[in-house]
Amino acid sequence: MGARKIFSRPASPKGRTLNINPRLARRTFLKIAAATAGLTGLALGGNLVRKTEAKETLKTPYPGSKIVRTICTHCAVGCGIYAEVQNGVWVRQEIAQDHPISRGGHCCKGAGAIDMVRSEKRLKYPLKRENGRWKKISWEQALDEICSKLLEIREKYGPDAVHWNGSAKVSTEMAYLQRKLAAFWGTNNIDHQARI
Repeated sequence: MGARKIFSRPASPKGRTLNINPRLARRTFLKIAAATAGLTGLALGGNLVRKTEAKETLKTPYPGSKIVRTICTHCAVGCGIYAEVQNGVWVRQEIAQDHPISRGGHCCKGAGAIDMVRSEKRLKYPLKRENGRWKKISWEQALDEICSKLLEIREKYGPDAVHWNGSAKVSTEMAYLQRKLAAFWGTNNIDHQARI
């Protein structure tokens, strides 16, 4: 059985029309990629990955810092983190290699947990777009404008006129508070980006 003609591309440089079956092309690509990855691993000896010992992490702590064993708060799994704290400030983190739940692994949220606190790109104050430019406003102004707009929508259309959406970049406790806010608002229209 031959491949069906799904669509035609413009003529190739030699003047021939190329007929491509996208499903066949995708499957072929995946087979070639898997074979290449396997052969590359064999060719390099298979010694590219080794298990890290817990004592290897955070070998050179900052002067005066202490290592605090804690857990990631981004979901209910509770993966292990060794947080390095200097003068009360979280300065660095490592995955807890000896943690019984995560066993030295992290998802991308846990690996970037420190960025919620230390990132230079972190939003530190409210911004409002006016005339195409972002303008810094006070927390009071931001809350007043957002609350009045939400109340206006609720009075005009009812509590189910809005949808509350959670984020995987907040802690489990913050997700709980978002759910409580929706309940106090009077709606069940709440979901989470990890589920959607």
